[in-house]
Amino acid sequence: MKPIEIDVFNGDADGLFAAHQLRLAEPGPDPGRVRVVTGLKREIALLERIEVSPGDARRLQLRVFDISLARNREPLARLLAAGATVRWFDHHHAGIVPEHPRLSASIDTSPSVCSSLIVDRELRGQYRRWAVAAAFGDNLPPVGQALGASMGLNERELAELRELGEAVNYNGYGESNEDVLIAPAQLYARVAAYADPLDFARCDPIVTDLAARRRTDLATAMQLAPFRESATGAVFVLPDEGWSRRVLGSLANLLAQRAPGSASAVLKVRADGTYMASVRAPLDAPRGADRLCRRFGGDGRAGAAGIDRLAAGELEAFASAFAAHDWGQ
Repeated sequence: MKPIEIDVFNGDADGLFAAHQLRLAEPGPDPGRVRVVTGLKREIALLERIEVSPGDARRLQLRVFDISLARNREPLARLLAAGATVRWFDHHHAGIVPEHPRLSASIDTSPSVCSSLIVDRELRGQYRRWAVAAAFGDNLPPVGQALGASMGLNERELAELRELGEAVNYNGYGESNEDVLIAPAQLYARVAAYADPLDFARCDPIVTDLAARRRTDLATAMQLAPFRESATGAVFVLPDEGWSRRVLGSLANLLAQRAPGSASAVLKVRADGTYMASVRAPLDAPRGADRLCRRFGGDGRAGAAGIDRLAAGELEAFASAFAAHDWGQ
């Protein structure tokens, strides 16, 4: 009997490109029947969506990219107990990784690593251009620049891969698929048609459309004054609008790039009065973002983390904690 193959990945550039790299290298026995489970940037608990019958579980082969194991621990245990085989590639806080004969976990939380780079190691650079684009999209421009230069990419090609990574990453933000230009699963289907990211960037108009919309949203966001500034960085609070739901991560990344010695936090008011937050540690010392966010019910990685719901009454406490936070640890 044929295996049941499911690729599970975050809907940002790193998740999409990590999954695509491995699928290019290992298309599987029946690539046309691979199921995809993905979602917007903050839709992390994706393994909860996978239901298989007891008779099919032992045929299940899962490949998981760019989502926290800590946020998917219970469904992972359920699937492993039912007989599934799981390969996991990620760079977020995982907690204790379970030891299981059918789980292979490649997890690296180093600040200069993203999930696509972990897959690139596995493949020994076989589809490295996708990893370069993902590094740019995941706000690791020095890493993307250096990796691309080591491959002999010229300045134009590097600029194209940077725009691709940033545009696809931008499309991952939103509270629903109505906020974004294209749903992540639909975008992945278009990415999957290309072996070379430069061909995708040059041939599919969605990349140009996403890049243009990102520039417009960023221009709107940059007109706002900070909510709070301190010696460590700045906190911005955005209104609840379509552009703000899309631009949350891109604005946080841009602020980090423009002031690499400072931290930044971008919060957006949600419809229920709570806040969603994207936090960036200083690029010069990318540590501590995850620790700060976990204090308020969020999570992430050392250089970039987030909070899905910050109570309205905790805004001042968060701003104070941000200003006092030790980013060097």
